[in-house]
Amino acid sequence: MSNIETKLNPSEAPSSQGDIETVKALNMAYDNMTHQVRQAIVGQDKVVEQVLVAIFCRGHALLVGVPGLAKTLLVSTLSKVMHLTFKRVQFTPDLMPADITGTDVLEEDRTTGKRAFRFVHGPLFANMVLADEINRTPPKTQAALLEAMQERIVTVGGGDFKLPDPFFVLATQNPIEQEGTYPLPEAQLDRFMFMIKVDYPTAAEELDIAKKVTGTYKAVLEPVLSGEDILKLQEIVRRVPAADHVFEYARDLARATRPGPTSPAFIRELVQWGAGPRATINMMMAAKARAILHGRYHATTEDVREMAVCVLRHRIVPTFNADATGISTDQIVQRLLEEVKPSTDGSLT
Repeated sequence: MSNIETKLNPSEAPSSQGDIETVKALNMAYDNMTHQVRQAIVGQDKVVEQVLVAIFCRGHALLVGVPGLAKTLLVSTLSKVMHLTFKRVQFTPDLMPADITGTDVLEEDRTTGKRAFRFVHGPLFANMVLADEINRTPPKTQAALLEAMQERIVTVGGGDFKLPDPFFVLATQNPIEQEGTYPLPEAQLDRFMFMIKVDYPTAAEELDIAKKVTGTYKAVLEPVLSGEDILKLQEIVRRVPAADHVFEYARDLARATRPGPTSPAFIRELVQWGAGPRATINMMMAAKARAILHGRYHATTEDVREMAVCVLRHRIVPTFNADATGISTDQIVQRLLEEVKPSTDGSLT
């Protein structure tokens, strides 16, 4: 950790040589992290990249996948590699806000006999929180989690308690069973930077998983970053330059999802509500983080394209026609990426 700490100092005046050293340091840290994660997780390289991009952008992510795809193991592995405190909360229909935020308890001092309230911290007071099956808990508990995600504080008994920094929420949803669940409203979904789809492994990966899990193999993980390193990296991501036409491409992608006279015809047919300005912001932040993770010194339109699906898929509300014909938001975004093309001068064709 110390070998990159001296290079990651955003308080210093940026210089070309310093920026190059910074990007190299982050790229090396990313390669090291992915190597560590691969010791415990087989495959899912794209998912790992998207989760790391969200973390370095100070964002939260929603992981969607069927049970048994190592979503929990992935999050706990990342917390070990980044030397962060980790808590897992299994969301259930009877879970109350105090169960995740903490509560005041009345204690008596045995020497004086005086009684006083003491706040007992809940599982939200960790650097990385896994909200397992977030859609299975009532809206009141979901709202408490969303307040913590946005404000990075929890309110209990009229008092505000600051959450540790860095703080990330990685929530999971099971796309199969929807009976008896409380789906997150669009306004709350918009608080998640990414919706990441965790898919089935390939045949070769599944064979490798079976051999490792049923054998004596045990992953030995070593911390690569610290919480302080991550905070510095988050500042460095914001310093990554991007040309105007890259910003314009992200903006126009988000605006093209909104049904209107200037939007593509298929959008007016398949989309009821499009993405808001937060989508543009998140696409640009993700593009900057992805660029330096891959050792490049500026964000490009290709970075925006790579991040567009996981940013937009949960911010588009399809129409009844789209649902009836089985057209997913992923298909809508992919078609949009084919329709909206960037150009070097910032104009779109």
